[in-house]
Amino acid sequence: MKRAVSDSIYYVGASDRRLALFENTFPLPNGVSYNSYLIDSDRTALTDTVDRSVADVFFDNLAEALGSKPLDYLVVHHVEPDHAATVADLLLRYPDVKIVTSAKALVLLNRFNDADYTARTIVVKEGDTLDLGKHTLRFVAAPMVHWPEVFVSYETATKTLFSADAFGTFGALGGNLFADEIDFDRDIKDEMRRYFINIVGKYGVQVQNLLKKAASLEIAAICPLHGPIWRKDLGKVIALHDTWSAYRPEDQSVVIACASIYGNTARAADYLADRLAERGIKGIRIYDVSKTHVSYVVAEAFRASHVVFAAPTYNNGIFIEMEHLLHDLVAHNFRNRRFALIENGSWAPQSGKLMQSMLSALPGVTQIGETVTVCSALNADARRALDCLAEAVASEF
Repeated sequence: MKRAVSDSIYYVGASDRRLALFENTFPLPNGVSYNSYLIDSDRTALTDTVDRSVADVFFDNLAEALGSKPLDYLVVHHVEPDHAATVADLLLRYPDVKIVTSAKALVLLNRFNDADYTARTIVVKEGDTLDLGKHTLRFVAAPMVHWPEVFVSYETATKTLFSADAFGTFGALGGNLFADEIDFDRDIKDEMRRYFINIVGKYGVQVQNLLKKAASLEIAAICPLHGPIWRKDLGKVIALHDTWSAYRPEDQSVVIACASIYGNTARAADYLADRLAERGIKGIRIYDVSKTHVSYVVAEAFRASHVVFAAPTYNNGIFIEMEHLLHDLVAHNFRNRRFALIENGSWAPQSGKLMQSMLSALPGVTQIGETVTVCSALNADARRALDCLAEAVASEF
């Protein structure tokens, strides 16, 4: 069924609770929503479509929202298939609709559909507007947030920002359409962070550019393509995205990312955590990178000010899952953090210097203390070294 966002904007999207992996890689314990909105004005405009998995619900919602009215425009903000996979089906159902999109988006839309939509497309750029009668859409370019063709649009009458993938989150919608109807700290914040860091986080500079443009607009509501709609506390969600995209730590805290084969490296990580707690550090979190999906650990590393990486040597290199985590952090522009290292190796410890080489090459990423070496199992020498490392980390809090 359609859902009212305002007296002239309707939510016509749908949620998929069965999908296990977003983009076939990120776990979705609570599913995901695919959002689409109808602006019911003198001339109607639909903003984006949905993934094929929820196409039936979407088309039913759209038909109910339109009633006897024609669909005049389809605004395609972003051509990724989870938002544009049903464009071709929509055009068959509404053959008179005009596509409104950017020049780069048109190229991608034609490629994905093996078609040429040029003749039925209005190409827009930064600053252009679409007159719907009582409502007007103003277009704002948002390249690389997180594809090159992306733009967002601002509806001037209702002061609504249709933000594409910006301000989105993992998680299906469960009846409550608006973020202020949901417990943010419990049900949204962690998954919003994980979504942003893993999907958009590489493009912090481009997000900062979009935030600067958004600051010039009087925004009453934000309608993203995933997750709930924002109509209250906009300053809170914008501030979080400013922090994340500027690569500033969200919390003064310690995250310990640990890889362990037989448990000896894990014992060293636990020993360090205990010593940190004794020195007054609160909220310490330890993750086994072989068990916890890398997207969660990447998001946590971006959240915290200090990260400890603990890994054994494996085939004269870094243990596989830790190496995966480090490569993902590099790929997402990890920066401006303090890190510490614990390595393990029975005859030729190598993981410490290899991890140090990867991390120290990143901007603003600095090591605390000396790398602690565990030779096979935790012993008195390793404990003393971990005591010194705990002191070095705690001195920064």
